[in-house]
Amino acid sequence: MSSEVIVPALGESVSEATIGEWLKQPGDAVKQDEPIASLETDKVAIEVTAPVAGVLSQQLVKVGDTVAVGTLIATIGDATSAGGAEPPALRVEKPVPPVSNTVAPTSTPVEPAGDAVVLSPSVRKAVLEYGIDPASVKGSGKDGRLTREDVVAAAQAKSAPAPTAVASAPAVSAPAVIGDRRDERVKMTRLRQTIARRLKAAQESAALLTTFNDVDMSAVIAARDKYKDLFEKKHGSRLGFMGFFAKASCLALKDVPSVNAYIEGDEIVYHDYVDISVAVSAPNGLVVPVVRDAHLLSFAGIEKAIAAYGKKAKDGALTMDDMKGGTFTISNGGVFGSLMSTPIINPPQSAVLGLHRIEDRVVVRNGEMVIRPMMYIALSYDHRLIDGREAVTALKIIKDAIEDPTRILIDL
Repeated sequence: MSSEVIVPALGESVSEATIGEWLKQPGDAVKQDEPIASLETDKVAIEVTAPVAGVLSQQLVKVGDTVAVGTLIATIGDATSAGGAEPPALRVEKPVPPVSNTVAPTSTPVEPAGDAVVLSPSVRKAVLEYGIDPASVKGSGKDGRLTREDVVAAAQAKSAPAPTAVASAPAVSAPAVIGDRRDERVKMTRLRQTIARRLKAAQESAALLTTFNDVDMSAVIAARDKYKDLFEKKHGSRLGFMGFFAKASCLALKDVPSVNAYIEGDEIVYHDYVDISVAVSAPNGLVVPVVRDAHLLSFAGIEKAIAAYGKKAKDGALTMDDMKGGTFTISNGGVFGSLMSTPIINPPQSAVLGLHRIEDRVVVRNGEMVIRPMMYIALSYDHRLIDGREAVTALKIIKDAIEDPTRILIDL
């Protein structure tokens, strides 16, 4: 008896997804609740788990197919029927070497005819596509099994031109090609398509402008160095720079509410709370989970939330709810070495703060040239809603709070 595997609910306002990867193949044993496929939505990757234990009987959709919620994508059979669960494999008879009539056969046993090579569905497809004799290819997979890569490599070797005889007269040789020169076409993931569409829409719909400033990080670095060990011991989380910038942003958004607002139709929606979207890197692209009520959280609360999101992003475990909403975004390109950039807003938000790498630079303090750890910061904003004066003021508040963190403590 077979059990059906269907596309689960994907979250609010999400009705379809793309098959990103099959984690199990027909014939593979699966445990109950074990992931068997990965679905890509507009925002996150979601794993489809096995409803029962058994053997994956068949896959009803292919990688790259778009499926709606409730679509039947696979079936799982009983473990006892494993032999019949796998689709028919291509069996290739290995030829028996001919024996000459004039030479006596050696004592070495001849491999019997009928010894078959069982191929997985992906390898079988590659064999048929490239016209390769599986018996002539040595497998590199487990137990010497043939893989798709083995077939492709054999096809490339087969299509390579045979060497020509060397002419007796000297000839001018063509320039040597160093290394392989291959083009590869890879379909964009659903997440990457969504990122591209949203960023382009932001440029087309918003009147984007960016204002810059630089920040002396001396005070924050000193505070972090002094308390990071005690902080981690007490809270179980590292004290980073993001907590300082998040709290400084809350001060700026409180004093300049338009930076924390967005346009909806012909109305401006203001928020009396701050939900900060923090851009983090995930295997499939950049995602922006939301630290909710950042204005009410302590440094420890913010750092714990960011650390938890970073781990979930790395594990591919972020959910739709994790990224829902957000009134303001902070993007830290400095972790990748960026010196300066113009970040793009995350619609429908109206502003994004860009952080960059810290480097020692010569600055003037009290009429003297000194070396300080400096960072460029950028605020990109929708000029339809936020005036230049407001944007510059908000960024200046953030700068002042970072250079004098006491302002954060006394709400100044």
